[in-house]
Amino acid sequence: MPSQKTRVLIVDDDPSMARFLTSYLSRQNYEVNTASSGEEAIRMFRVYDPTLVLLDMAMTGMDGLEILERLKQIKSDVLVIIVSGQNSPELIFRASKAGADDYINKPFEPKDLEMRISRVLDKQRVSNEATQIREQVRRQNDFSALFGTSPKMEEVKQTIEQVADTSATVLIRGESGTGKEVVARLVYGHSLRREKPFVKVNCAAIPHELLESELFGYEPGAFTGANRQKLGKFDLANQGTLFLDEISEMHPALQAKLLHVLQDGEFARLGGKRDIAVDVRILAATNKPLERAVEEGQFREDLFYRLNVVTIHIPPLRERREEIPVFLEFFLAKYSEFYGKNPPAFSDFAVGRMMEYNWPGNIRELENLVKRYVIVGKESQIIRELSTHKPLITSTGSAPSPLWNPKSAEQTAAPPAAVVPITPPTATPGSEEEMPSLLEIGRRAAMQAEREAIERALAQTRWNRRAAAKILKISYKALLNKLKIIEAQNQTAQAKQQSA
Repeated sequence: MPSQKTRVLIVDDDPSMARFLTSYLSRQNYEVNTASSGEEAIRMFRVYDPTLVLLDMAMTGMDGLEILERLKQIKSDVLVIIVSGQNSPELIFRASKAGADDYINKPFEPKDLEMRISRVLDKQRVSNEATQIREQVRRQNDFSALFGTSPKMEEVKQTIEQVADTSATVLIRGESGTGKEVVARLVYGHSLRREKPFVKVNCAAIPHELLESELFGYEPGAFTGANRQKLGKFDLANQGTLFLDEISEMHPALQAKLLHVLQDGEFARLGGKRDIAVDVRILAATNKPLERAVEEGQFREDLFYRLNVVTIHIPPLRERREEIPVFLEFFLAKYSEFYGKNPPAFSDFAVGRMMEYNWPGNIRELENLVKRYVIVGKESQIIRELSTHKPLITSTGSAPSPLWNPKSAEQTAAPPAAVVPITPPTATPGSEEEMPSLLEIGRRAAMQAEREAIERALAQTRWNRRAAAKILKISYKALLNKLKIIEAQNQTAQAKQQSA
């Protein structure tokens, strides 16, 4: 029995059958109304707005199939069960093609009808839930996940808000996987052109021989095989936004044509004899330093300045580690819902390893890792994957064990052990570690500077970790993870001193 009353419209010109169905379905907690003709059915349908229609195929006057088609035109997702005394495969086929959801022959058992009604209602419910999940996942692209607790990403957010409702060209810069397309779509979504097209072109994915026709289109006879006119991306994006991803990969010959569009707002199709005016806002993205490409003659300097009206630089994930827990929670919820699974949240140990990891693939790499975890459901496998890469912060070459419980870190009465400075390894002359590399020296210096900054902030706040996190401009959870790493390193250093 349904938990809420579902509206059912019975369309039958047989009064006794209509009364029987009304009585039976009312007892099953359905809300029922009736119509005895096609005209009355359409009029009642508009007013009553039922979820389900029981439609007798053998109506006098208007044909049952005609009624079905009229009802579907008014409300395409209405459920219709055909009731008929004819067991005709051809009739069933025609009714199904017209949009009927099920078909039942007279005479029938009331329980059989109830089963069929429940089946079509359940099918619609599952379909609606799947649509809602897909829509929710589609919309979960942006602000809460992309802009977490990082001050650097707060600056990006402010820039987007300032530039979105202008027509200025925007150059989005950042490493692969940092979310450049997400930023482009955010600029578009907050702009005055958000109701117009958003067209994306990946300049690195299309051979330069084909990219020109892809961008600008062509006229018939422009080249062998061009039998008809093809509209380019600029045509499709007119009055909207064109996102040129990996702009640094564009061939120099095309760069000149793109510059012409940016300067004059006109372009010509391949084989065309006239210029076409176009109103397109350009958003471009690159993961390479365009200044160097300009110096090497691979990118036009004048085009660079045309694109570089407003620059949005997206920092890599390793420079905003405090957002890693935010992304983990976001992607875990997203893909758990998408795949219909319910894996447990990541343990503190796993989060600690992820905070140490360098994330060369940035957010895309982290997202794929969480996706694998949701599918496989084994945290140990994810930790093994991270263990095959060298952590950014470590003193022993292995991941630190969770020596304290982050849940108890609210207690600030006792400070952690004193920070032990990182000293260069002692080695005998001629050993391989006698002289560390410049990269290793820089890494140790950065670790030591971070340790000292944390120690000063904790001393200044009398070991109030929340207040220290605010001074350091990182999230509270990020500070707890850093303290956990430092504690493990202290334990290792003290053990070495005792053994010596």
